[in-house]
Amino acid sequence: MTDLLSVRGVTKRFGGVVANQGISLAVPHGGIVGLIGPNGSGKTTLFNSIVGYHPIDAGSIALDGREISRLRVPEIARLGLARTFQQTRVFGKMSCLQNLLVSVPHVHEGLAAMCTRQPRAVTERAREVLRLAGLQDHLEQRAADLSFGQQKLLEIGMALMNEPKLLLLDEPTAGVNPVMIDSLIALLRDINARLGITLLVIEHNMRVMMQLAGYVYCLAHGTVLAQGSPAQITADSAVIEAYLGAQP
Repeated sequence: MTDLLSVRGVTKRFGGVVANQGISLAVPHGGIVGLIGPNGSGKTTLFNSIVGYHPIDAGSIALDGREISRLRVPEIARLGLARTFQQTRVFGKMSCLQNLLVSVPHVHEGLAAMCTRQPRAVTERAREVLRLAGLQDHLEQRAADLSFGQQKLLEIGMALMNEPKLLLLDEPTAGVNPVMIDSLIALLRDINARLGITLLVIEHNMRVMMQLAGYVYCLAHGTVLAQGSPAQITADSAVIEAYLGAQP
């Protein structure tokens, strides 16, 4: 498989603090790649650089062969990249269906217009996405009334409304109960297998990573400490010491 996302030698500084130092990684078309590491290792900073929130200080980022490191967030999104966040970002007072409808890009329209002037095809797609996420019975329910895990599912659905090539997920199972974690894993597998969307996933739960990712990068102190299959990563003595906090 060729690479959909190529990160080469990316460095990001905040004043005198180096958050990312010479990071290189690749995400192949149709793959699921994991990104792990202790808190403060630079994972979310890297995500923010990939999607255009933070301009990088050195290196290059390419999406489907096109350099994107100097593009703005909306431009990168239009090229087929979407993301979710550690803390869910849903519109609590809106219904699940409305949350999906307002996720479709519009120009010079308010939120109410976005919800009421959607083509039928967009509304049908929103309903299909809710079925895929297992939220079809919560169509008109306020997002604020969903459980935290259901809000995670809804946020993933919002990202899917833009039909991305690549979906970046920042700790999708954090704070979610074990039963809902299984639902999230199943959804991400479906998104990858049925919709053909490539995934790059930050995750602390190694059980999730073992079940989900085909390849894993481990960051520590803003650099790539190790890379390989999930089995190789969990057996790596440097990862055990730096990430799991124990001597091998």
